[in-house]
Amino acid sequence: MNVSASYSPVIVAAKRSAIGIAGHGFADVTAPNLAAPVLKAVAAEISPLDTPIDDVILGNCLGPGGDVARVSALLAGLGVGVPGVTVDRQCGSGLDAVAQAASRIRSGDETLILAGGVESASTSPWRFWPPVDGEEPVRYTRAPFVPPGFEDPDMGVAADDLARIRGIGRERQDAYAARSFARAAACDFSAEIVTVNEVATDERIRPNMTAQRLGRLRPTFTPAGTFTPAGTVTAGNSCGISDGAAVLAVTTAERAAGMPALRILGSAVAGSDPALPGLGPVPAIEKLLARTGVGLSDIETIEITEAFASVVLAVSDELGLDEDRICPQGGAIAMGHPWGASGAILLVRLASRMLQPGGPALGLAACAIGGGQGIAMLVERAT
Repeated sequence: MNVSASYSPVIVAAKRSAIGIAGHGFADVTAPNLAAPVLKAVAAEISPLDTPIDDVILGNCLGPGGDVARVSALLAGLGVGVPGVTVDRQCGSGLDAVAQAASRIRSGDETLILAGGVESASTSPWRFWPPVDGEEPVRYTRAPFVPPGFEDPDMGVAADDLARIRGIGRERQDAYAARSFARAAACDFSAEIVTVNEVATDERIRPNMTAQRLGRLRPTFTPAGTFTPAGTVTAGNSCGISDGAAVLAVTTAERAAGMPALRILGSAVAGSDPALPGLGPVPAIEKLLARTGVGLSDIETIEITEAFASVVLAVSDELGLDEDRICPQGGAIAMGHPWGASGAILLVRLASRMLQPGGPALGLAACAIGGGQGIAMLVERAT
């Protein structure tokens, strides 16, 4: 089938909730109840398009099941005729949801999709392996990222390993984290936030988190052993466990004519070593740039999920990125990392900057993913 250029996918609305610290402002707000107000706000913003919503695609990692996207769409009052599907690519879920929406728009199969992600760490259900040989069920905090035979480190331990292997010291990590807090504290994010449960501001941001203060924190994941030094990853130079939601409207360039929009130039996913999942964005970004023909030097602003400072710095070193172009208004270290939503939050952040008068023309979003994967998306200011 020859696909018309008018099917080029664009983002025409981008909203998010505030990002809450788990157990605080959204302590009793389930994933669907967190996503629904954001869906409703985006649907209202695009109502002038006078176009039916074809689907809702939401990323989610640890929700209650039951198709969070469909439940959220119904709670948002989108109508029983609007379906929903939930995506799990772990920390890349929200970005993958938008990539799937873009692919379906590009094909001509759909005209308007609401896509993004949501995570409620506060209300995620407890999970248990079933009893074996009459023993008690065993509770677990996460399922395996990989099958037996592969290294399957927790993300914090893997971030410590990555820092050690790549020679990224504690001082450099703390300096990057301090920059994230300072930049986020200097910003007003209110235009992109939908108030949910009376929470209208990001809860984790602290204006006084200097490198000196961060340097006093103890390593969180890797204690000193007989033959190994203590790790360098702390609660200060890594993200917090968080709640949040983000939604973007993806439609055709033809439908969006005359509206501020970001054109989705392409996306890519890639696999990498499960032992060092923080490097996952590298092959995904390389694949995306090869696919689109865009060079890194052409990209003016970059959002990488700041799960850990060591991860962002390792990716930056590997690709030769200018660190000042990464998360110029702070990132997940300062704001929090609601896993299933974080990739979509990156796009909301890009839209907020790029659609301002004189904003950057090209933007990149990328996430590292547990189990050794990466995902990346390239967007361009269309108006």
